[in-house]
Amino acid sequence: MSLYAQRGVSAQKEEVHQAIQKLDQGLYPYAFCKIYPDYLCNDSNWVNIMHADGAGTKSILAYLYWKETGDLSVWGGIAQDAVAMNLDDLLCVGVSDQLLFSSTIDRNKSRITGEVLEAIINGTQSFFNTLKSYGVNIHYLGGETADVGDVVRTVAVNGTMTSRWPKSKLITNDKIDVGDVIVGFSSAGKADYETEYNSGLGSNGLTSARHDVLEKYYGLNFPESYEPSLSNEVVYIGKNRLTDTIDIEGDTISIGKLLLSPTRTYAPLMKQLLDVHFNEINGVIHCSGGGQTKCMKYLPQPLSIIKNNLFTPPPVFNLIKDNSGADWREMYQVFNMGHRLEIFTNEVSAAKMISIAENLGIAAQIIGKVEPATTGKSTLRLQSDFGEILY
Repeated sequence: MSLYAQRGVSAQKEEVHQAIQKLDQGLYPYAFCKIYPDYLCNDSNWVNIMHADGAGTKSILAYLYWKETGDLSVWGGIAQDAVAMNLDDLLCVGVSDQLLFSSTIDRNKSRITGEVLEAIINGTQSFFNTLKSYGVNIHYLGGETADVGDVVRTVAVNGTMTSRWPKSKLITNDKIDVGDVIVGFSSAGKADYETEYNSGLGSNGLTSARHDVLEKYYGLNFPESYEPSLSNEVVYIGKNRLTDTIDIEGDTISIGKLLLSPTRTYAPLMKQLLDVHFNEINGVIHCSGGGQTKCMKYLPQPLSIIKNNLFTPPPVFNLIKDNSGADWREMYQVFNMGHRLEIFTNEVSAAKMISIAENLGIAAQIIGKVEPATTGKSTLRLQSDFGEILY
């Protein structure tokens, strides 16, 4: 059993998918988000889309960093995580403007102060202000903040995002086909709309990242930061403190800031791509839960996906791998490993999309291609310096 599973989490969320299999799958079963008829206005040319997600266990990392350093600013990053994990999923179906957002914050009042709540709420609005300058308008409609100490040990930061969108402007992944190339857009570096280096970690796999990288000190001093029934063998098994530093691209960055880099949103990029290249976009995948295997869930027919020009994993992933001893197969299933957004398109359009990304400070490249299935079912083949992995 993997360390991930031993900690009570799953990259593939098999039991969740089993639980929801009888629910209505929406109008387009291969679309990245569920899309429903326009129940709000009953217009057959429009659809309703609603999505819920959050920062996950990354909020525990923020709690530890805040307790150790007193730095409240990390909570603004958690606010961005909760928004980006919703927004970037909706970008995958073509929604890039006029969105509504409602937040849900569940806290243990004995540990999470009003200052933290203020930092999260203000951080949410500040992020929306930044996006507005790139033509992405999100309206903050408040939400629910609950003191539920019997339910959460620290804090859970989540949100719901919704839109009413024209059916003619949807990306449903039905056009993904043999001959497509796959453009990957880097999750790391410093985009023009970011204020500092982004490690690229995002908000998936943070349970593993936290326990694999950080040392036993955190379990001993902050028992509220993990499930007490877990075996000591999988709790905080790493070598590092959050205040330890490493050098990346000439800068000295703390381990805490590296793990807490706010999830990069691709909204400023996708707004431009959807405005200019909508007709050339055959499919979009957000490599979130499930990492580089995420695309397998959204293929409209049996296809062979070959990813043979992947990004070199950013340093944060090597840090996690070196501490955990996880193999490459698990790493690429749990983490994005260098790109969180991929677009299926043709080779000519790919070059234009890469240029637009680079103008925004986002590295991009053709990372793979789509070939006919050879076994009657879809397969994913990763090829890089580690060899070859088949899923």
